Amino acid sequence: MKFELQKQDDKSYARAGKITTKHGEILTPVYMPVGTQAAVKALTPKQVKEDTNAQIMLSNTYHLFLRPGHELVRDMGGLHSFMNWDRPILTDSGGFQVFSLAQLRKITEEGVMFRSHIDGSKQFISPEKSIEIQNALGADIIMAFDECTASPSSYETSLAAAERTYRWAQRCVEAHKNTENQTLFGIIQGNMYPDLRLKCAEQIKSIGFEGYAIGGLSVGESKETMYEMLDVLAPELPVNNPRYLMGVGSPDAIIEGVARGIDMFDCVLATRIARNGTAFTKYGRMVVRNATYARDPRPIEEGCDCYACRNFSRAYIRHLIKADEMLAAILLSIHNTRFLTRLTEEIREAVLNGTFDEYRRKFWENYKISSNGLF
Repeated sequence: MKFELQKQDDKSYARAGKITTKHGEILTPVYMPVGTQAAVKALTPKQVKEDTNAQIMLSNTYHLFLRPGHELVRDMGGLHSFMNWDRPILTDSGGFQVFSLAQLRKITEEGVMFRSHIDGSKQFISPEKSIEIQNALGADIIMAFDECTASPSSYETSLAAAERTYRWAQRCVEAHKNTENQTLFGIIQGNMYPDLRLKCAEQIKSIGFEGYAIGGLSVGESKETMYEMLDVLAPELPVNNPRYLMGVGSPDAIIEGVARGIDMFDCVLATRIARNGTAFTKYGRMVVRNATYARDPRPIEEGCDCYACRNFSRAYIRHLIKADEMLAAILLSIHNTRFLTRLTEEIREAVLNGTFDEYRRKFWENYKISSNGLF
């Protein structure tokens, strides 16, 4: 992998860059749709590529380890071949999913013993096992195995997890065998404690990764607290390496994350709220299932270039929702995913043109986080 910093905003930490992998280029900032089980929910790979213009997709190590198994994916030619996706792929380490199984896991220095959410069977993932799985899956970018903590967590708990994350990161580097084809990113932990974040950042940087991810945010804390942690880290992260904010991808968090130097985002929110009848728009979230749209001939968002907005009305999509037609989830997933990929495209252009500050201001003039979904 190669990263080229193309432009740095002079009023913030916003950046525009280019990541080059064996499966293509990624222009940053970038939103990565989540294909947890080697599929973005409700969308075909062709739709993800052609209708949303996603440059890179994320898949999940934990889920693919349990089903169908990383050996099977390897034997089928790796994730790119298995899911018929010819653009870059990033796999997470499984650390966050194991963290979410709080009642079903036990963490030791060696790794994590847990019970499968599928069949209750005992399973074990160590740093070495996580890398083995990801090497078999064959993603272009893979992640070090880390220990994520909930918010709030005590200082002692957060310190222990951050230090273990550092030790596990060292073991991941030693275990990583496919260095020519796969790039390994390190992950910074530290919960909501600035000194722990800075200490972990220094430790992870000392290992010398090609990219740096910020984990353990969007785990229950407020957006303001998340931004405070990014403010702490922004001046400390290496300038010539990509920066990835894990599991964060709402429109407001993307624009504020970019302002704090983040290059890469991912989140399941786009397709999750689509399945619940809700759409992203520049004015906030629109609850399309609401009765007010029953006879509305307009597209979800005027001027949107996605397939759903170019071809269908709010009234039609609401009808599909009320009729329980799966096409509703498909169209809203296309729209929401395209909304986020287009948002990052526009942010990139603003950074390159030196107008990011103005773009950010106009975004907030329109966007209503607490919208009731009616407009």
